[in-house]
Amino acid sequence: MTLSIAVTHRFAGFDLDVAFEAPPGATVLFGPSGSGKTTLVNAVAGLLRPDAGRIAAGDWLLLDTAAGRFVPPHRRRLGYVFQESRLFPHLTVRQNLGYGRWFAPRGARAESMSRVVEMLGLGPLLNRRPGALSGGEKQRVAIGRALLAAPKLILADEPLAALDEPRKAEILPYFERLRDEVSVPILYVSHSSAEVARLATTVVALRAGRVVAIGPPGRVLGDVAAVGARGAASVLTARVVAHHADGLTELATAAGALWLPRLPDAPGSAVRVRIAAQDVILSRARPEGLSALNILAGTITGIRHGEGPGAMVTLAVGADRLAARLTRRSAEALGLAPGQSCHAILKTVAIAPEDVGTGTPGAGRARTGPATG
Repeated sequence: MTLSIAVTHRFAGFDLDVAFEAPPGATVLFGPSGSGKTTLVNAVAGLLRPDAGRIAAGDWLLLDTAAGRFVPPHRRRLGYVFQESRLFPHLTVRQNLGYGRWFAPRGARAESMSRVVEMLGLGPLLNRRPGALSGGEKQRVAIGRALLAAPKLILADEPLAALDEPRKAEILPYFERLRDEVSVPILYVSHSSAEVARLATTVVALRAGRVVAIGPPGRVLGDVAAVGARGAASVLTARVVAHHADGLTELATAAGALWLPRLPDAPGSAVRVRIAAQDVILSRARPEGLSALNILAGTITGIRHGEGPGAMVTLAVGADRLAARLTRRSAEALGLAPGQSCHAILKTVAIAPEDVGTGTPGAGRARTGPATG
């Protein structure tokens, strides 16, 4: 289901002017605080009535100011997952889930309670009350409640922001399942590039109320103009080959083998791996005698020099792109130029568990342009 959003709104000191279309899956609004992410979600939710715009999820038209159409919030068929779970403390998990089901329109196609419970791992929690749940468990219940309301669109406004790292690691796989196994489109807000790399089908990068980049996560996260040199990263697609006795998992990529600390995914599983540009070392020739296990062959497609001493080099590694952040002096000493063969060296321990997700990044086309009334 295509998500189509075009919104303009003026506040004192801030103008929102955003327009894009995204294919089915998880569309992530990514950007720093104050870029307009939550404001845009509020417009989709009907909590903000914009000056002009059009919002539609497939054939479900929520807003068209030119036609005088504004669907009120309570009729928008949205599932909203907030930073806090907002569960009813006096109800059990089963009853909180049932509250979501109560909002499903009569005759609407909805997920079954049993499927939601299985997908989110809620079986052992059904008779507990929220006070006896961890933060991650509460968010899983909140996701289930939203899903059982038979929404046409799920909104998630930084749902992991209030959780510590272990709880985030607990929740991310469930959002991946939601993306892959449920037909409802997801509009997800985040300022974490690790979350974006793992979850996004399409990334919409915002800055100062404008779209600065849109596309699959590997393309947007590698765009220095959109995310800045310090935030630049790559997303490689890979497949699990085998788990080895020394605690490493072997992955196959288009550019060679990739070795990571043991992953939970079964052999044959498709995964996506986020690699920070600052963790990549380049060599013109294939290096020997190194402790680093990961050496990927690629072709330089571009070199971007910043205003300071840095340079960003992009390599084509199969169908993926790999960004490497180094100094201008290093790039000149190596004589790097587009079209050259090059080798990227990655330390196994530089890739954290939260940088590896299931599935492959989306490749759907997305369009961006000025919002119109």
